[in-house]
Amino acid sequence: MCANDMRAAAVLAVPFLIRIAADTRHPHRVDALDEVSSPARARYFGVASRDELLLHRADTQYDDLYDDYGVEVTGYPAGWSIAAARAAITADTALLQPLLDDPDPSIRIHSAYALATATDPDRIVRSAFRARLAAEQDPMVRAALVLAIAEATRSHPHPPSTAWMRERWRDRTQTPEVRLAAAIGWLCLTDEPAPDDLRAAVDGLATDECAHAMDVLPWMAAAGGSGETGLRHCVRKIAPS
Repeated sequence: MCANDMRAAAVLAVPFLIRIAADTRHPHRVDALDEVSSPARARYFGVASRDELLLHRADTQYDDLYDDYGVEVTGYPAGWSIAAARAAITADTALLQPLLDDPDPSIRIHSAYALATATDPDRIVRSAFRARLAAEQDPMVRAALVLAIAEATRSHPHPPSTAWMRERWRDRTQTPEVRLAAAIGWLCLTDEPAPDDLRAAVDGLATDECAHAMDVLPWMAAAGGSGETGLRHCVRKIAPS
């Protein structure tokens, strides 16, 4: 509750949650990591539009209390809390990055989700995502890494990554989850109209089974709502037939 409504309180816990997640003996490390990046994002539940999905707004200016993030229920400027949470995650990338190689797929997915909010992903974080993707075998974790690359690229533009994203959704050797994640990521990184081959790929790959399976990805879980899976909501809003 605090992570989504009163981020100023939750932000103080972020460094401690990261250390719990990094402790391989801790029984609640998955739950802790699941909450790490919640304060670093705002107004993202049910968001599936091309303009808003994967979006990080510019860093908050401290002389502008009521920016696009608005205010928390306490009246505290939400943008300040989000900036602080992202700074805390960035400061602990050395603890989060090894979790991309954790034996537990849930840890790998949620570490990618957290690292995607880092304020400076250009060198260390983006290369860590690509290195893990080269070794990763789990299709859902691979999809998470693709979405993480897209989110990091949206906040810090990198044209080669945008082109790479296009190659992934066109590559028929990739799993459906990876191709769908890449299609969504590419659409969020460009202003180009959705091409016919992308629409055809999405229509063919986005089965009900795949849509429900992809709700394990925090991006898709957050995008869903009103009985609609996150993937279906994204397809309807971003790449309608």
